[in-house]
Amino acid sequence: MTIRVVVADDQELVRSGFAMILDVQPDIEVVAEAGDGAEAVEAVRRHRPDVALLDIRMPRVDGIEACRTISAAGDCRTVMLTTFDSDEYVYEALHAGASGFLLKDVRRDDLVHAVRVVARGDSLLAPSVARRLVEQYTRPAARPRRPDARLDALTGRERETLLLLARGLSNAEIAAELVVSDHTVKTHVGNVLAKLGLRDRIQAVICAYETGLVAAGDPPPGGARPPGASPASASG
Repeated sequence: MTIRVVVADDQELVRSGFAMILDVQPDIEVVAEAGDGAEAVEAVRRHRPDVALLDIRMPRVDGIEACRTISAAGDCRTVMLTTFDSDEYVYEALHAGASGFLLKDVRRDDLVHAVRVVARGDSLLAPSVARRLVEQYTRPAARPRRPDARLDALTGRERETLLLLARGLSNAEIAAELVVSDHTVKTHVGNVLAKLGLRDRIQAVICAYETGLVAAGDPPPGGARPPGASPASASG
C-alpha cells in the first residue's frame, strides 16, 4: 500500500528536498507540496493524503493551526517540522493533534521512518516523552484535582488503562499491572481513544493530565519503567 504525503514548508529548497527524499521510496508518493499552512490545508482536502509534513513557522497560517484544522477534518495524520528544539513547540504541536515531531536537520532515514511510523497509526514520540512535556506545562497551575466530566464515559477499568497510559507504560506492562491479556489491553486502549475522541496514545497522555486524572509529580505505579526508557515510537 502506497503512503500518500503532502509536504508543507515556506522554504522551497527545504520543501523540495523532503519531497525528493520521500518520493523515491517505493512505498511513498508525495501528492502535493505547499508553501504555507493555508495551502497545506487545501492540499489535504484535495488529495486526501495519509500523512502531512508541516513546518511549524509558515506565513498566513502556521503549521500548528494547519495541524489543528487537518486533524479535526479527517484521517490525515501530521508530522511537525521545525528548526527550533523547544519543548513548547512540541507540546503545542501534540496538543493540536500531531502524531510526530522532527527537527529540520533530521537524517534522511529518520524522515522516511517517521512517515512510515505515523502512516501505520503509531506515534513518533514515546508516551513517556509526552508525559514529561505535559508535566512541564501543567506544573505551574497547581490546580485542585477536579476530574473532567469526559471521564464519566469510561468504565473503571478503562480509567485504570488511561492512568497507566499517562504513566508511559507499554501494552505489555499494562497487561501485567492489570493482570489481563495483551488482547484485553488493546481493547481497553481502543475504547479509551474512541470514547474520548483521541487520535493516539500521545493524545491520551495529554488528556489524562488535562482532565485531572493525573497530576504532575504523581508517583509511578509498580512496574513502570524509569523516565526516558521508552522507545522512540509507540503503538497507537
